[in-house]
Amino acid sequence: MSVILENPHGSCALGGANATLSAIRRVVPIFHSGPGCGMQTTAGEASQGSLRLPYFVAYTALPSTNMLEREVIFGGEKKLDEHIAGALDIFDADAFFVLSGCTAGIIGDDLQSVVQKYREKGAPVYAVNSAGFLGESYRGYEIALKALLDNIVDPQPEGREGDLVNVLGIMPYHDPYWEGNFEEILRLLNKLGLRGNTFFSHNQGIADIRRSSRAALNIILHPWLLKDAAAEYLSRFGIPSLRWSGTPLGATDTGAFLRAVGEAAGRSGEAEALIEEEERYLYRYMETGLGLQSWRRFAVVGESANVVPITRFLANDYGFTPEAAILTDVVFRPEDKKRIEDQLLHLESVRPPQVFYSGDQWEINQTLEKFPETTLLIGSTNEGEYAMKHQIQHFIACYPNTERLIYNRSCAGYRGALTFMEDIYSNL
Repeated sequence: MSVILENPHGSCALGGANATLSAIRRVVPIFHSGPGCGMQTTAGEASQGSLRLPYFVAYTALPSTNMLEREVIFGGEKKLDEHIAGALDIFDADAFFVLSGCTAGIIGDDLQSVVQKYREKGAPVYAVNSAGFLGESYRGYEIALKALLDNIVDPQPEGREGDLVNVLGIMPYHDPYWEGNFEEILRLLNKLGLRGNTFFSHNQGIADIRRSSRAALNIILHPWLLKDAAAEYLSRFGIPSLRWSGTPLGATDTGAFLRAVGEAAGRSGEAEALIEEEERYLYRYMETGLGLQSWRRFAVVGESANVVPITRFLANDYGFTPEAAILTDVVFRPEDKKRIEDQLLHLESVRPPQVFYSGDQWEINQTLEKFPETTLLIGSTNEGEYAMKHQIQHFIACYPNTERLIYNRSCAGYRGALTFMEDIYSNL
């Protein structure tokens, strides 16, 4: 049964796949879809995440077959062939990914047969079945990671790099703070003596993705994404995965995260020393701001990977009282819901929030009405109207964000905790 959502907090599978692959340095998506899909998915994911464009190619510069009635009736494979040839002639890129939209998915065009002749000539062209109707942005992210596993990751790695860890689960653009969060996590891993492979950070790209099969560990910073990818890395390459329910934020959860990583990577001693050093740095600043930010009752609206760490930080580290946690991503598996709710309902010093699941803005607003004592609403641009109507503080930390440009601000770790509190205080 179809469901109509008011102001959805995400895009389609094609949008998620496009945002993910576009975030990789020197990669060109080629759309085999109806006209406008490339521009709309770029605008939907990238522009409404951090108000920025993908690095290499986006919007009207994206190669697209712009399928119309003729292609629907007679098929679009010939037209796709021409566009691949044109893209290879124009763009100097490390990889080209042909993304199918809903039109191509419905009529059943065989993308693999079209790209095969280019692969036989040595061209790095890969087909990805990413029709929008396959799911939402999260499904597109998983589809893109599967395409990388199938086509880019070295299937027969020579040896293991013991200090290399793959950092997965932060969705490019869909998390407005994705680049700053990667930078903070990489900074902490580096101080543990580890090298983080994110696929998407500055100066990383296809070569780093290929090398990911040599890693000693995967760190998945999301409560439910990439279950299949984790299983594949383990079965094919023997790489175990450490799952963390979102990007850690603040001293309590970041310390616990570093201890878990230290234990998994055989660096427990280094982890304890790092935690002590970073907490001294963090608390030196936080103690000078005590009293500036008055006590709040707060609600958080967004995807689980954002809601969990924000709720835990404000409750455990700052003493605010959580009223509601509204999760906008579609969480199907009972074990995933349990993992999320264990994090939200077991806090250190305050009562837990009530947990709700909804991606529909009308339902979200109706749920917020049940908590009239809320004085701080953390969410997306979508919740701005509700906050204005009820005259409560509103802070944007989740997708969609159409109001603030974000380069490398972080909402992760120790440094991100300081930035997060600066932003909340400046938003009074």
